[in-house]
Amino acid sequence: MNSTASIRSLILFLAGLLGCAGVALAAAATHGADAHYFGAASTMCLAHAPALLAVYAGYDRFRTAPAAGLVLGLGTLLFGGDLIYRHFHDTGLFPLAAPIGGFAMMAGWILAALGAFLPVRR
Repeated sequence: MNSTASIRSLILFLAGLLGCAGVALAAAATHGADAHYFGAASTMCLAHAPALLAVYAGYDRFRTAPAAGLVLGLGTLLFGGDLIYRHFHDTGLFPLAAPIGGFAMMAGWILAALGAFLPVRR
């Protein structure tokens, strides 16, 4: 498997993982877990999982797809992971983990937007 196929597969994997996590976190928030942390993490996961599916589907149509997908997916994992870790440990993964994840998600969206202006390499 070449690196392009590997990155594309990783983006699809992250989409599925985030979608599943989003549903599980929403259920946990509804059934007694901390709705503040679990609800916020669920929202981010459920918002970004379909975005990653779109990146996966349009992977060959815009040049920034690999970077946008990876940054969106990893940023969402970091943001959501920090919120869930806080619930169980009363501290974050590391200082500024959630804000770094949030900025990464924003950067991923900017990368996706830039794809509109960068021609696809043939």
